[in-house]
Amino acid sequence: MTARIGVVTFPGSLDDRDARRAVRHAGAEAVELWHADASLRGVDAVILPGGFSYGDYLRCGAIARFAPVMGEIIPAAGRGLPVLGICNGFQILCEAHLLPGALTRNAARRFVNRDVRIRIENAASAWTSGYQPEQELTVVLKSGEGAYMADPATLAELEAHGQILCRYADGNPNGSVADIAGIVSEAGNVAGLMPHPEHAVETLTGPSADGLTFFTSVLQAVALA
Repeated sequence: MTARIGVVTFPGSLDDRDARRAVRHAGAEAVELWHADASLRGVDAVILPGGFSYGDYLRCGAIARFAPVMGEIIPAAGRGLPVLGICNGFQILCEAHLLPGALTRNAARRFVNRDVRIRIENAASAWTSGYQPEQELTVVLKSGEGAYMADPATLAELEAHGQILCRYADGNPNGSVADIAGIVSEAGNVAGLMPHPEHAVETLTGPSADGLTFFTSVLQAVALA
């Protein structure tokens, strides 16, 4: 049976179509979810895409965290539903306290838009099991508030529990603490990633096809669930 991966569209989302395309490219059915939905429509996993949800008023992700669909996603994630937040989606997951820490303005106070190299630190999560530990990928980074921050105690816990999903491998483009590009929940099902794997699923339209394995990995996790 084909896995069904939901992709949420918030007012201001930009990369929801790209995320749905990546899901289809991985071999799954992409299910459109709307921010006002009160049901997840029986999906096997959820992606919160990049963009500027609700215009990034207050803080990035601060309003989206209270969207009706998040009222379904938050408890489902607690029950083990795989959830991936990309860029603005990562910000939403932190605002919803599904992931610790916060995303802040880039160190140079400038929007960064370029290809970056990231290194996989945790290859056991629902979203990275298809990678090898320390494998390096070329993906796309495009954000103005992409600097991941956490207090020393939180950072120590992330390190101790293997929750750093990936780090920037060729210099820190935004000032993230400890070069962190993505983190994952202790259970391994909820992941936040600042760079965009959905823009690197084939060499025809992206800098590489390195990002596709994020989406094929979750299909394996769903199949084993």
